[in-house]
Amino acid sequence: MAPHYGIHLRGGLITERDADFCTVRVRVPAGNLTVEQVRGLAAIAKRYGTGTVHVTARQAVEIPHVDPKKIPRITKALAKNGTPLGSEKDEVVNIVACPSIERCKYGMVDTIGLAKKLDERLFGKEMPVKVRISISGCPNACTSPMLNEIGIIGRVKPKRIPGLCTGCGTCAEYCGEGAISIRNGVSVLDPEKCVQCGVCIQSCPFHLLKSEHSHYLVTVGGRRGRHPKIGRVLMTLEEEEKVVEAVERIVKWVYRRAWSGRLLAEQLDDLNFEAFRTELTRDLQKEPLQPQQ
Repeated sequence: MAPHYGIHLRGGLITERDADFCTVRVRVPAGNLTVEQVRGLAAIAKRYGTGTVHVTARQAVEIPHVDPKKIPRITKALAKNGTPLGSEKDEVVNIVACPSIERCKYGMVDTIGLAKKLDERLFGKEMPVKVRISISGCPNACTSPMLNEIGIIGRVKPKRIPGLCTGCGTCAEYCGEGAISIRNGVSVLDPEKCVQCGVCIQSCPFHLLKSEHSHYLVTVGGRRGRHPKIGRVLMTLEEEEKVVEAVERIVKWVYRRAWSGRLLAEQLDDLNFEAFRTELTRDLQKEPLQPQQ
């Protein structure tokens, strides 16, 4: 739930360069809006702003150049439209997700459903540091999950049906990592090179490559900005509900232990990240999968 303090201090209200105006950021989990919500935002932007909207890098929408005196009215209108006030300060901000299996041929997991669950449970929670959550349905990582405080990547481990491979080489040709070679008439996978993207499974014309299991890679402590940093691998999980539980545990851990004034990426060692990873792995993985980049 959103924190209970004065509306003028909410993170979705951003003072502009001209301090006589503010930008109103709208909550849009995974960047999805209905046609009715889009029409409603257009009407609200025309009435309370200057008739323009801005789409942010985190799939949210902003209404610029709003007179602060109109804030109570515009926030009520946004809530009624199903597009309530967003978040930007030290909070759990808008959750980003790619379309994945809803539309993308490379998608491995249901990113939209997962984003909605996390949004319902965590959005707007007041934190000592800003917490960005980004979900990608495959290792192509279009939403840059590993550059966020919490990143989630869908992956699939390929498995060849032995004795049936024709050695046509299609999978090796489509593999962008050079992880597959043809030896003695059959395909051979180099697990050290494989990023578990699943392209080889889709490319096999005889359907002899199957998914051994799809799963989620969870990372912690990434950051963008002027000094980008890749997040650290926390664990891999096969069940969506386990991912939700893991993210809730991460948020609780950060809430209780992190210091304000420093990005999470800068204080993982001080927070004893390795001990937290060991504890969470013990609690959530019955048969731990080996973390892989």
